[in-house]
Amino acid sequence: MGFTIGSIREIRELRELRSGTRRHRRAPVGTAVAEYTGLWGWDVVPGARATRVGGRTECSCGAPGCPSPGAHPLDESLLVPAGATLDEATAAWERTPGAALLLPVGRAFDVIEVSESAGRRALARLERMGLPLGPVAVTPHGRAWFFVATGAAAGLPRLLYRMGWDDAVLDLHGLGPGDHVTAPPSDLGGLGPVRWLRPPTLERAGRPPQARLLLGTLAYVCHRERPGS
Repeated sequence: MGFTIGSIREIRELRELRSGTRRHRRAPVGTAVAEYTGLWGWDVVPGARATRVGGRTECSCGAPGCPSPGAHPLDESLLVPAGATLDEATAAWERTPGAALLLPVGRAFDVIEVSESAGRRALARLERMGLPLGPVAVTPHGRAWFFVATGAAAGLPRLLYRMGWDDAVLDLHGLGPGDHVTAPPSDLGGLGPVRWLRPPTLERAGRPPQARLLLGTLAYVCHRERPGS
């Protein structure tokens, strides 16, 4: 990645925002959007919020019986593109106050989803093995998201076949183009915030690992988690 003087200044400002030295000048959500677009080079789109009303979950999109309350984009045309400046990201988000932060999958990364318990165990193994790892997030409903190179979702069946896991029943899924993941610090479906187990870094945000490097370990751990295994 080549940096101009302007982009270096932008990165410095964003790092200051992460440390809290300038956070009082901007809304926290605008700061997070700017970090995703400016530091990590990811698109961000405002997402719906879910609320509990009288014992039922309602979505801020206003659609009766919304099938994915609090877990879908409000309007794809409002997307804030990768590379947006700090001011651009903040101004764009001010048009959708209260929206959740969603990351479109299949552009800068794909995602491999497993249970949180399997994800934590696999992450510990992968770190001990010294393999290159991208960001890893956990959700409030017990799932873990491993960010990997694009194409992983489409290639998952072939990779599992080549590794001998094609006939195993695994709680392991690929998310690709057309999918979205909720980004920290936003809530997912009104259940609670998504959190980073392994946050993005300048080194890996734009170059997530190939799925084949992680998949064997993820599949093995998921298989061991099956009852009776």
